[in-house]
Amino acid sequence: MSPELGVLDESAIEESLAERPDETLAMLADMTGATDERLRALARRLAGRIVIGMARADAARRRGIGKMRSLPMDDTGGDLDLDASIEALQLASATGTAPRADELTVRTWARPAVAICLVVDRSGSMSGDRLAASAIAAAAVAERAPDDFSVLAFSDKVMIIKGQNQRRSVDDVVEDVFRLRGHGPTDLGLALRVAADQLASSGAQRKRVVLLSDCRPTKGTEPERDAGALDELHVIAPAEDSGDAEAFARAVGARFAALSGPSQIPSVFAQLAD
Repeated sequence: MSPELGVLDESAIEESLAERPDETLAMLADMTGATDERLRALARRLAGRIVIGMARADAARRRGIGKMRSLPMDDTGGDLDLDASIEALQLASATGTAPRADELTVRTWARPAVAICLVVDRSGSMSGDRLAASAIAAAAVAERAPDDFSVLAFSDKVMIIKGQNQRRSVDDVVEDVFRLRGHGPTDLGLALRVAADQLASSGAQRKRVVLLSDCRPTKGTEPERDAGALDELHVIAPAEDSGDAEAFARAVGARFAALSGPSQIPSVFAQLAD
């Protein structure tokens, strides 16, 4: 992948991604922290492009998911709902006038408004596979809720990578996730409280917290009460170390999924949320 100092062979990386996606993503994520400045910059740029592309490709496959709804007629289009509009149509016919648009109803596909807060555990070690999974998750929430999402990273403190009402490009958010390194003990309760504060500023119908963590707090108060105050909590943990996270999710009524590797983030998101 790196045949000489400060160089990345993108064709070799593409071949490796096709054959061993998880190992390649983890290795590329590790390269984003390389001591060589040029290699580090190249790796961050390439890794960002890859994970954003993965998230966008998955979102494009799932954009048809939604529900048929009756809505007032406006410029968004849709098919006229005859049953709901019959009185306005009959009155217009009887008076020889055109019905007003605000009296008519259309049927159209619409996705429910959702706000998402991604919470990434950066305590302990932040190895390549965890870093890659976190970056793909950040890109995935940006695709699902582009106008209403936040990204937090926590140990015993919480870093706000993107606030709920903050405008940041997904490229910048993903690059900052790749800059994360493991640090400190785990205050899960604090992280969930900050997530709740972020979502409180949203007017979305649904407010969802997606937590990437092994859920083993080593500092702060018991996190169960903080989890219970959330509208929706989805917990994702590495498959090889998921026992505590699964038990925590079960105790607080959260949805849970085990992650076998970073490339599985899009399908895990679909399993939990879509």
